[in-house]
Amino acid sequence: MHQKRFEGFLKTPSLLVSTQVFDLNPFKISSKSTSIDVVVDERLRLGKYVERLVTWELSQHSNISLLAENIQIQEDKTTLGELDCLLLKDNKPIHLEIIYKFYVYDATVGNNEIEHFIGPNRKDSLLEKLTKLKEKQLPLLYSEACKPYLNTYHLVAENIRQEVYFKAQLFLPYNKQDIQLQLLNPGCVIGFYIKLKELQQFEGCKFFIPSKKDWLVLPHTYVNWLNFNEFKTRITDFNSKKISALFWIKLKSGELQKLFFVWW
Repeated sequence: MHQKRFEGFLKTPSLLVSTQVFDLNPFKISSKSTSIDVVVDERLRLGKYVERLVTWELSQHSNISLLAENIQIQEDKTTLGELDCLLLKDNKPIHLEIIYKFYVYDATVGNNEIEHFIGPNRKDSLLEKLTKLKEKQLPLLYSEACKPYLNTYHLVAENIRQEVYFKAQLFLPYNKQDIQLQLLNPGCVIGFYIKLKELQQFEGCKFFIPSKKDWLVLPHTYVNWLNFNEFKTRITDFNSKKISALFWIKLKSGELQKLFFVWW
């Protein structure tokens, strides 16, 4: 399954295409190989799992040298935060933060494009993530507590470029799929989301609910599809428990799509 997840990861576009968003520098890399040959711990949560995929992707580039990953910055036995990755690209040092997220567009939240994208369970948002990056994660590099760690690699914070590898899958409302993104990469929009009241319109279709790590995977035919009634039972249960879920749908035409069900 690592292979299909890696392929899905590679096919996911970067959310940031310019420095217009919070003055963040997007990390740019071309795919050298679509195959993966490394064992990744299945017990890792999705964010850490993606970091292992990125490590493999970086290792395929001769001009990139990985110096350190998941560097815990501590001060007086207190963990201040973590640097995802330190690397050399063309012999130039880069502090790389790695993010992979799923967001849905809700125009009732906030006043602009960035603020409208929230987590499917409404527990987090794109604005919160970008703010944390800008105000906490990236400044950590310049802290006094970070200096000893950088000294280990003979690096000085002021000489390190900070870049963000931010991939995302975005979902628009079912009844408003014509929204045009201006700041974020429109290529990240891969589907729409529905609520329970809209489900009946997909009667006669087939459905599949992947596990969380398989949210990375591109929809394909070879899964155990659920019929409409089976799917409705599962989704009604999710709805009552206030859990949103990503699912695949096989339309009557045979077309496969990736959508989100939201409970709210």
